[in-house]
Amino acid sequence: METLASLISGFAIALTLQNLGLGLLGVLLGTAVGVLPGIGPGLAIALLLPATSHFDATGALIMFAGVYYGAMYGGSTTSILLNTPGESASIATAIEGNMMAKNGRAGPALATSAIGSFVAGTIGIVLLTVMAPLVVDIAIKFGPAEYFAVMVLAFITISALLGNSRVRGLVSLCLGIFVGLIGFDRQSGQARFTFGIPQLFDGIDVVVVAVGLFAVGEALYMATYLNRVGDNLQKMKGSIWMSKQDWKRSWKPWLRGTALGFPFGALPAGGAEIPTFLSYAIEKKLSKHPEEFGKGAIEGVAGPEAANNASVTGSITMLLTLGLPVSVTAAIVLVAFTQYGLQPGPLLFQNNPSLVWGLIASMYIGNVLLLILNLPLVGIWVKLLRIPRPLLYAGILVFATLGTYGIRNDWFDLLLLYIIGVVGFFMRRYDFPVAPTIVGMILGPLAEQNLRRALSISRGDFSIFVTKPICATILAIIILVLIAPPLWRFIESRRPARRRK
Repeated sequence: METLASLISGFAIALTLQNLGLGLLGVLLGTAVGVLPGIGPGLAIALLLPATSHFDATGALIMFAGVYYGAMYGGSTTSILLNTPGESASIATAIEGNMMAKNGRAGPALATSAIGSFVAGTIGIVLLTVMAPLVVDIAIKFGPAEYFAVMVLAFITISALLGNSRVRGLVSLCLGIFVGLIGFDRQSGQARFTFGIPQLFDGIDVVVVAVGLFAVGEALYMATYLNRVGDNLQKMKGSIWMSKQDWKRSWKPWLRGTALGFPFGALPAGGAEIPTFLSYAIEKKLSKHPEEFGKGAIEGVAGPEAANNASVTGSITMLLTLGLPVSVTAAIVLVAFTQYGLQPGPLLFQNNPSLVWGLIASMYIGNVLLLILNLPLVGIWVKLLRIPRPLLYAGILVFATLGTYGIRNDWFDLLLLYIIGVVGFFMRRYDFPVAPTIVGMILGPLAEQNLRRALSISRGDFSIFVTKPICATILAIIILVLIAPPLWRFIESRRPARRRK
């Protein structure tokens, strides 16, 4: 009953005229961003961070949640009509969706994508509402040692599992921790890594780093490499509505995709890629029409799109309850919280309950708004695909520059922005994941503080990290995360040899 009362109070906050307007703006911007090829929710939120620095925290976070959800919706339009997935999680949708569009069935493909996303999003938000208080009740018992272990778990998972190389991920993480430690030490008051530059005494603004890596670096990379790819936009043909047979073939994949997406989205660095491809494989195996796969099977759109959107809710659950950014976009949302001096986690539910429950309630509303707006406005979304890419990249750089300068009106921030942007370009070019840099910058100083506090409590005894049950369990999970992937690869590599024998 307490959860229901909190949710009702959250709806009272989310349904105020200002927050409702910001939520609507967020889902519209998110859908537009998701439709545009090469631009994902992480880049969009990074661009909006400077512009919303003076917003009310609740309203800004409601808008960012709308952008996140809207972008996951909008990515299906690009995948289906252009065969260009905006994110890797939309690849499975593109396989069957674009073939449906070529066969004159773009409408049903877009419809099953939108409705499946709504179903998955709604079920995911219900699970978030029910599970969040339970997770918080456990996490509220955490002390400095447990918090340090959780942050190490975030470091290891997001650096070791995102990207194609553990070494590159750990290098990116160390870069972020180094940047996060620039400035005055909070305990000793000594300046660290400032090189005598006065502007660095207060540290580097995390918003500048996020915009530089995700907006400037990404725009430079897309302009350099992705602009060489030609577009082949499929025209909308036939009815946009689903037939009775389409409904019959879609509803089970929606539910199965949701069941896969939410738990994988909640796993550290689980992301949306694994559940979308798993969903596609399962639907191909269970389908009564396996011969249609590869030629435009509607199940191959319905299942992966549901898994994609359910994973978003899973990642938000972990971010709100434990402060763990388990995906790239969640790392940027973490920056948004930091911008307002907020740290996601169990204390957020205690200290800012109106913000948390207002945000959760806005997700219910945003999900409905997306369903209402997505299909009727599909003609407008299609026209966005005709924007010349050079204008798109130039616009990103202009907005990034103006927004960053507007934070403190300081030329030094612009210098840092473009230095970091060039670093981001080379990280993208040489396949260094950028999310660990952001996570390291935000959580690095917090991990240092909790490490010091834990050792102060134990009088320098490091055994505190293995004698406490919760802490020891988290460290065991860390070890499992480190050894499980190489062990699995070793076992898989040995199987052909055993068969030959």
